Amino acid sequence: MVKVSAPGKLMLFGDHAVVHNRPCIVTAVDHRISVSLDKRNDNKIILDAPDMNIKNYKISLDNLGKQPPKKVRFVLTAIKNFFEKYKVESGLDIKTKSEFSSEFGLGSSSAVTVSTLKALSELFGIKINNKELFDLSYKTVLDIQDVGSGFDVAAAIYGGTLYFVTGGKVIEPIYIKELPMVVGYTGIKADTATLVKMVYRKLAEEPEIINKNFDDIARIVDKAKIEIQRNNWKRVGELMNLNQELLRDIDVSSKELERLISAAKNVGAYGAKLSGAGGGDCMIAVADKENYNNVIKAIEKEDGTFIEVKLNAEGVRIE
Repeated sequence: MVKVSAPGKLMLFGDHAVVHNRPCIVTAVDHRISVSLDKRNDNKIILDAPDMNIKNYKISLDNLGKQPPKKVRFVLTAIKNFFEKYKVESGLDIKTKSEFSSEFGLGSSSAVTVSTLKALSELFGIKINNKELFDLSYKTVLDIQDVGSGFDVAAAIYGGTLYFVTGGKVIEPIYIKELPMVVGYTGIKADTATLVKMVYRKLAEEPEIINKNFDDIARIVDKAKIEIQRNNWKRVGELMNLNQELLRDIDVSSKELERLISAAKNVGAYGAKLSGAGGGDCMIAVADKENYNNVIKAIEKEDGTFIEVKLNAEGVRIE
């Protein structure tokens, strides 16, 4: 049996713009998803995913290419793509285990995809490097979602904090010791694909305005990369606020996100913004030690949920 785990992620800067050939900064979080795999002697794939309320889900290898149910599609599409690329095949027993809810928007789909593909490479004795793992994982996510930049796939594979450009054109580690961020969950699950497609429509309708918005975000990302490495958290917070203004301009924020963002800033956070697609999911705030607990309390007072995560976490690994 092989067991592999990969981390979730948090987008720090560059949300949405990264889908359109701009950079972003993403960090891996210490909440992980693990996949355990073993070969079977028949042509069945049997999947247990207790966190998704899936027990003993069975599918034959012959039906692997058919449209899988929503809850198992990332695992099964990853298996199909691996078998097709490397010309191997076997029945499999699979068990997944998650340390975080898929509702938080921490990249559970990409983490389970990466874990599955890495576990398959170990199980079948096929050596694949991180770039090959990225390409196959990214293809798997695109097969299902049609749109996406791959930043969450990169975070799951490489871990740490990354400067990333669409499709993995640039995947560059940012070496830092700490990231004093507070993460708050709105209680609302965002529909990433719908929000990304909505921004695509805006881009088609108003290309000059939206491209200028993305260019402004890209400049903020490049400045943030420098200031994060300097541990200049006051300036990082100011850049977060600017990034949030630009995300507000393309209508991806929400009243729930804005409430938590305002609450954090009102008690001394240097800055705060949504993290990811928007519409719900999580917001992040940067705060010094003196104000850190005040920010947590302020988020909770506004019906947000503080999510305790360590950032800059390790990437995919064999357990």
